[in-house]
Amino acid sequence: MGYRVIENVEDRVGDRVIRRKIFQTDDPEFPSGYRYALHYGYTDGRGTILRYDNENETPGRHERHTPEGVEQIEFPGMLTLRERFMTEIEEKP
Repeated sequence: MGYRVIENVEDRVGDRVIRRKIFQTDDPEFPSGYRYALHYGYTDGRGTILRYDNENETPGRHERHTPEGVEQIEFPGMLTLRERFMTEIEEKP
């Protein structure tokens, strides 16, 4: 099984971190063709503000994490999801 790094970036601003890890893969555990984690959170242990990822235990499951909880989402495609993530974090205080 192979993979290709599409994006693997971490930016820190003050007490916050924005991490984008996107790998294109042919691993059957990731039927979308991508293994990814798009994370926006605190660096001081206060937790996640927003994260999108494909959950590791259930192949094909995609999730949106917020301080209020975790919800399963439909996967709209990697580019669309990345754009959604970037728009949402721009709107966060």
